[in-house]
Amino acid sequence: MRLMPKRVKFRKSHRGRIKGNATSGNTVCFGDYGLQSTEPGWISAQHLEAGRVAATQYSSRDAKLYIRVFPHKPISAKPIETRMGKGKGDTDRWVAVVKPGTVLFELGGVTEEMARSAFNRIAYKMPVRVVFVKRRVAT
Repeated sequence: MRLMPKRVKFRKSHRGRIKGNATSGNTVCFGDYGLQSTEPGWISAQHLEAGRVAATQYSSRDAKLYIRVFPHKPISAKPIETRMGKGKGDTDRWVAVVKPGTVLFELGGVTEEMARSAFNRIAYKMPVRVVFVKRRVAT
């Protein structure tokens, strides 16, 4: 399951800068428990796929896993041992830009202990620091 956009307006993008905290996508909406980032960074499609595989292998069949981020940003790279110049390199991988507070994964239909252990396995595979969060109950 390769995560990448079907089509994009521009093939290459600038690196950009990650400023501030997440204002949207920062609460648990679909599942009961979530994995929230605490620092900014790029999460590649390979990291997301590794987290998905780890969660589905560990959690039960009736568990529902939601991936809340999608890799929209193309990252280009020049081949190894290539001289400087001659333009920007080809697209190497796709990444999701993550701000602090973004919910990356959600899990529903499982107990809290199972969700904690599944998210613990995912946390090892993520390039950013993450915390376990629960769904807020409306009062």
